[in-house]
Amino acid sequence: MGDRQPYLNGAYYGPSVPPPTKAKRRRYDSPGIGCCCCKCIGSCIGSCIRCCGCCILSLICNILIAVAVILGIAALVLWFVFRPNAVKFYVTDANLNRFSLDSSNNSNLHYDLDLNFTIRNPNQRVGIYYDEIKVSGYYGDQRFGTGDITPFYQGHKNTTVAATKIAGQNLVVLGDGARADLEEDEKAGVYRIDAKVRMSVRFKFWVIKSWRFKPKIKCDDLKIPLGGSNSTSGFKFETVKCDFDFF
Repeated sequence: MGDRQPYLNGAYYGPSVPPPTKAKRRRYDSPGIGCCCCKCIGSCIGSCIRCCGCCILSLICNILIAVAVILGIAALVLWFVFRPNAVKFYVTDANLNRFSLDSSNNSNLHYDLDLNFTIRNPNQRVGIYYDEIKVSGYYGDQRFGTGDITPFYQGHKNTTVAATKIAGQNLVVLGDGARADLEEDEKAGVYRIDAKVRMSVRFKFWVIKSWRFKPKIKCDDLKIPLGGSNSTSGFKFETVKCDFDFF
């Protein structure tokens, strides 16, 4: 019993751990020189490039915003100064010389239509360049032909008379309702035809010319007698005002 280990009070830590040895520093591991320095320079160059790119992009955005604001203010000022009013379109006369389906092919429509328009520019300081005018004839929501109007310039407070001819033959697919309407029109001698006008116009403010606009004009429910302004039944074509839509 004499060689028994004595009772140990407190925690038992075991054998002591030697302190960590310091690794030898190499010459190129010293801060500020060698590889570390190269990494620092590369990081700085990348940061500068990113910073410059952000600055250039921000500058371009600011320039574009400033230009858009200036153009918007200029357009608003011009609008209040000149106050352009919508152009007024009228179909003042129409002659229908032929409008019938082919006897051998009931989808082949023969047509010969003359339309006269009166175009009024009510603006006092705004002139209008009509660069392109196309007139399309419709029956039962089906387009059957197109005619052109010669381009022209219209001055301030001016009224211009323009004419076009829509003639030829074309395959037109008419539904049951449209065919029934066509039979009624043939019996009455008066045809219900729609016309749509597509234009490319520019406005002139003093010496300033605007960019091109493409307004749309609808002349619906034109009741046109066959064989001229007066049919055998005594029906006379009446002037129709067209709807003008800038967009």
